[in-house]
Amino acid sequence: MTAQPRRVEHLQTDKGNVPVYTTAVVEQPWAGYSSDDHATWAALFERQREVLVSRACREFIDNQQRFGMTPHAIPKFDELNRVLKAGTGWELIGVEGLLPELTFFDHLANRRFPVTWWIRRPDQIDYISEPDLFHDLFGHVPLLLNPMFADYMQAYGAGGVKAHGLGAEALVNLTRLYWYTVEFGLIRQDDGLRIYGSGIVSSKGESIHCLESAAPNRIGFDLHRIMRTRYRIDTYQKTYFVIDSFEQLMRATEPDFTPYYAELAAQPSIPAGSVLEGDKVYQHGTGEGWLQDGDV
Repeated sequence: MTAQPRRVEHLQTDKGNVPVYTTAVVEQPWAGYSSDDHATWAALFERQREVLVSRACREFIDNQQRFGMTPHAIPKFDELNRVLKAGTGWELIGVEGLLPELTFFDHLANRRFPVTWWIRRPDQIDYISEPDLFHDLFGHVPLLLNPMFADYMQAYGAGGVKAHGLGAEALVNLTRLYWYTVEFGLIRQDDGLRIYGSGIVSSKGESIHCLESAAPNRIGFDLHRIMRTRYRIDTYQKTYFVIDSFEQLMRATEPDFTPYYAELAAQPSIPAGSVLEGDKVYQHGTGEGWLQDGDV
């Protein structure tokens, strides 16, 4: 009999929440999900799909439908993999929680996307400090069916393996790129600014805040600018970066980053909510036009 995989979460200590890492790859224990687990998936799925109408990018919505995701039950990894492997050659693997950086990069570089097998408890439905099954499946997986984005994710993983050998500063720069694209990215489409970042599409509040609040900055994609910009993990983002297309994202990140890391090491980091001279900043809400030179 196969043992139930562990549920690995942060530890609460006198120093606050401490992340705990695991490297195990596990089978999804689908038969072991409780009625509460399926109900949590249903509640989150239905809430987010309603919120994301006219907010998420069309690729996200279309690909989620291609996977056949519904609120009726937690999806089975093996069924999703049949669609994903045929579409872009990626595969979902079950994990117990947060992965060490190098392990995570290696999975991405080999077109394996780690999905936490467990879903948040009902009392965590509005906030959880680490990625769970809902965040990973609902938020990340749909765009892996987009060929350009799928290639970007693999290239990011390969770049991460390389950066891991270059030192802590390179990893800081690369982590900011992941944060501001894969997790909290916006895209300009013909009907306005839309969401593609998984950290946004899996959060009701951030889905509304990123597009409709006047508070955050929405800045045109600039690789060096992103790699210098700090971010917050404990609140809504103060800055979002906007791409024009997934092709733009892939082209901008194709070169070897090694010389970029050397250049950035001599430059100060930028606070999360700052607007610099020369930034291209979108107005909130409509996404109509650019405001030049930080004139906001």
